[in-house]
Amino acid sequence: MDILLVDDHPMLRLGLSAVLAEELPVREAASGEEALLRVQEQVPGLVLMDFDLPGISGLETTRRLRQRLPQLRVLFFSEHTELGLVRQALDAGACGFLSKSVAPATLLEAVRRVLAGHAYIEQALATQLATQPHRSEDKDARLSGLTQRETEIFLMLAKGTSMRMIAEHLCLSGKTVSNYLTVVKSKLQVSSHAELVHLAIETGLLRIAA
Repeated sequence: MDILLVDDHPMLRLGLSAVLAEELPVREAASGEEALLRVQEQVPGLVLMDFDLPGISGLETTRRLRQRLPQLRVLFFSEHTELGLVRQALDAGACGFLSKSVAPATLLEAVRRVLAGHAYIEQALATQLATQPHRSEDKDARLSGLTQRETEIFLMLAKGTSMRMIAEHLCLSGKTVSNYLTVVKSKLQVSSHAELVHLAIETGLLRIAA
């Protein structure tokens, strides 16, 4: 099993390959067309996909790959983080989305989680997806009562982040996070972590690999 890195910038591919090689062997493609050929030669465990590519876009490449191989895991890694593009990537079948500004450790964490069959959306993007209406539609009614902070904690919990890590990430005390969890569960009318995850997936905030 390996990772297929799809990006048209040679220097970026060089740096990313060095980071990703800590996890798995890395193959490279400089265009969508080349990515299709590489996958045909050997199916990777994960495709790390840029949005802007010469020829067919990363979005269209993902659609074509997922049509051929519905189980293929694709993680977008792009400088473009407009919510419309993030939603398009997820709708095309991507398992996650990261901006190119994330730290190497975050990239590796995302790779590990997607390889394990989970979704991974960069926290800031996930919170925006949850709190900003999709097109002209309102947020899911079940989430409308949550504040932005409650939504952020809900998403982190649903993604499997520990209470301790949430507290550290948000600079809150463990007791404060625990209180937020109680409020979130009450507002969403759920009683377990499993129900939180199910609700996050059901409302489209999290996507799981096919």
